[in-house]
Amino acid sequence: MRTVRESVLDVLRARGVTTVFGNPGSTELPMLKRFPDDFRYVLGLQEAVVVGMADGFALASGTTALVNLHTGPGTGNAMGAILNARANRTPMVVTAGQQVRAMLTMEALLSNPQATLLPQPAVKWAYEPPRPADVPAALARAVQIAETPPHGPVFLSLPMDDFDAELTEAQDRAGQAAAARRITHAAAPDAATVAALADRISGARSAVLVVGDDVDASGAWDAVLALAERTGLPVWAAPVSARVSFPRSHPQFRGELVPAIDPLGRQLSGHDLVVVVGAPVFRYYPYIPGSHLPEGAELVLLTRDAEEAAKAPVGDAVVADLALTVRALADRLPAGGGTAPAPHEQVRFPEAADGVLSPLAAMTAIAQGAPENTLWINESPSNVPQFHEATRISTPGSYLFSAGGGLGFGAAAAVGAQLGAPDRPVVCVIGDGSIHYAVQALWTAATYKVPVTFVVLSNAKYAILQWFAQLEHAQGAPGLDIPGLDITAVADGYGVRTHRAHGASELTKLVRDSAAQQDGPVLIDVPVTTELPSL
Repeated sequence: MRTVRESVLDVLRARGVTTVFGNPGSTELPMLKRFPDDFRYVLGLQEAVVVGMADGFALASGTTALVNLHTGPGTGNAMGAILNARANRTPMVVTAGQQVRAMLTMEALLSNPQATLLPQPAVKWAYEPPRPADVPAALARAVQIAETPPHGPVFLSLPMDDFDAELTEAQDRAGQAAAARRITHAAAPDAATVAALADRISGARSAVLVVGDDVDASGAWDAVLALAERTGLPVWAAPVSARVSFPRSHPQFRGELVPAIDPLGRQLSGHDLVVVVGAPVFRYYPYIPGSHLPEGAELVLLTRDAEEAAKAPVGDAVVADLALTVRALADRLPAGGGTAPAPHEQVRFPEAADGVLSPLAAMTAIAQGAPENTLWINESPSNVPQFHEATRISTPGSYLFSAGGGLGFGAAAAVGAQLGAPDRPVVCVIGDGSIHYAVQALWTAATYKVPVTFVVLSNAKYAILQWFAQLEHAQGAPGLDIPGLDITAVADGYGVRTHRAHGASELTKLVRDSAAQQDGPVLIDVPVTTELPSL
């Protein structure tokens, strides 16, 4: 008779999930003992970092990530990162150990008495199998749910004594049968819906496309590009984009919409039909009241996410596979339906001052040193416009940013992304405040020799919060300056090679040299001036 552990490992093999991100505790050791050679365990020093690495791994590799946490306390430590994974629509199975079943009723030490409630509502499904025999099938179901659009994390609480329990042949066979199931998610819109939308676009005086993260995530990049070029419509990126879903060097690209109601509505002025593809309508913050759309304008959302369709404050929606919908729409529209707009002009930012690089100068130097196939991770919130202006990313699957608004994604996700896409150079541009939310990821990068290039933009403050303080008339709020940080000293302690760049040419060379090597992580600290965003 086989054990639950043996059956679980075969379930994971059948689903192609053989990398485990974890920080083990005593309740997880029974699952991990006699760890097989065909699996890889990636250790993180803190649970939020573990989930962040799994997040980057799943997004970069296009696979489902597996996380192993330590019962209730480990899950609690990881909650911020799990919320980010939910916002990122990341397929992820989060497991946490549980006390032995015989001591759950008395709530012995390390029991998680309401294990399925703790991670909610950050997960799509939370479950604790009622019997040891149900663990393999529950794990197979968890993977299926994580991979069902909209993708997202799921949670399993697994009692520690389940793994040595023996299964009958029928029980083992049931778990493997569940793992072998394949579900295809490709809901096509009906022809009448496509025809009606095509008529609305053709009849519009000035239609516009707005593209969001799910275009890149769902593989609809080429279809959206073909639709845009066929119609000649201008294209905006949805606000707070966590991925790049349209070539930012393309002449039809207009920029990124701002995340506030009134300014966004004014940006779309002159358009009478807004077609949103693969984005929520919209990510708003801060609150600046006004009209969601210009006077007389209409909106149609194309999405795989019925929840996004339901909660949109304006417009109609079509819930279906994005690539299928966009291709069908392009087939119904005549070529050359619009006049191609003028090329997107370069945005002007202040120049460097006092010998310290401006954020744009630093971003430009970084972009000049990075290879063409770079996978970019960004967590420098106050410098996002400068980043996009310098990099002009124009290939799919090349940019990751956290959609959740919480810090701690960047450094950890960069390590996971490099493990998930080992053939691509990964460059992580991150603020000196942001990196300390997941600084333990540097140890994992050094220990596993993960060749990430970390570029830390140091201005000794939470610049994005200073911007919000101005906007919210909250000047004088404490805790916005963070003097005395020395990220190179911290990184040295974790075993990471470090440099401090003071000029653009030096920065370009350091990035170029780091991206070309495979010997492990490199951290480059760059002092920069502070430039606050504008709406």
